[in-house]
Amino acid sequence: MNTLEECRTKIDSIDNEILNLLNSRMKVVQRVGEIKHDTKTAVYRPEREKAIIDRLTQISKKNDFILNKGAIEAIYLEIFAVARNLELPERIAFLGPEGSFTHQAAESRFGGMSDYLSLGSIQSVFKTLEAKRAKFGVVPIENSRDGIVGETLDLLSKSSVKIVAELYMPIHMSFATKARKIEDIKKIYSKDKGLGQCREFLSEHGFLNIEQIPVESTAKAAILAAGDPTSAAICSHIAAKLYSIPTMFDNIEDAHDNATRFVILSDFKNERSGDDKTSILVRLNDAAKAGSLVHFLQDFYDEEINLSKIESRPSKDESGFGYWFYIDFYGHIDDEKVQKVLSKHEGEVTWLGSYTKGEL
Repeated sequence: MNTLEECRTKIDSIDNEILNLLNSRMKVVQRVGEIKHDTKTAVYRPEREKAIIDRLTQISKKNDFILNKGAIEAIYLEIFAVARNLELPERIAFLGPEGSFTHQAAESRFGGMSDYLSLGSIQSVFKTLEAKRAKFGVVPIENSRDGIVGETLDLLSKSSVKIVAELYMPIHMSFATKARKIEDIKKIYSKDKGLGQCREFLSEHGFLNIEQIPVESTAKAAILAAGDPTSAAICSHIAAKLYSIPTMFDNIEDAHDNATRFVILSDFKNERSGDDKTSILVRLNDAAKAGSLVHFLQDFYDEEINLSKIESRPSKDESGFGYWFYIDFYGHIDDEKVQKVLSKHEGEVTWLGSYTKGEL
């Protein structure tokens, strides 16, 4: 291939092969959907998707291919999303508005073809799932800087829906505007926290003396900036894309290590993947007794089960100062050693879900 035209001709030929192979894959997917429908098996299987990505990543490394794990994951997550919609179209509820980081997290797992339902509160997501108006829900559970999302934990403690997957997403801010030049920008919209997280960028580009207007969400900021070519929005990448605003600068946040952990909720139980995490809620019967929590955790230590998180929360259904504990540990609810521990604490533990461990 010596010319650009020859390269394009080769690419077209390869694209034809890819399309044929994808169609062949989707025909098998349709049959999988029929089998799952007959056996009432869940369409979304995070452990199966992870196994495919891991297998392909190993093949790529072994053969010294150009595609790394991140590239393979980006391509195949969209293929998986299309496949799920062919198997059985499902609705995904998420904490809105459209263009929020939760929307971005949902679309990263369920793709652009899915039916999304934007809701105004985390509680509304839970209620929608419990009423079977959506199959999946996506809500934040933890931020690397702000800590745990208490509302999500409180609702998990009394809901029938379970955590079926988790994903960690870096929180990056974009500077989006329809202005052609920086000098044309007269005002900047964003959520108050968004403005605060980008102070260094605003200072470096001479925006501190420009009117900064706090609004209820970064998505709302994008909507306002879309209608005013003399304004800009500090918002998510998906908000800028959704409302057709050109992005002038990416990753403008002061701290680049900010990330949010999201959980995907539904009504089924995952199979073991070999790389699982489990979330439980613990209410100790003898919580007032000295050392009760230590004795409980000792059982995990004895079985060599590694805890990744423990968080205490006020128990709102008890008088006084009652507390319960939210715990994440590595392993699956069906693992023998996990069952051995939990069998010692019947009535004290509520299982919130076992799912494939996410990666940041």
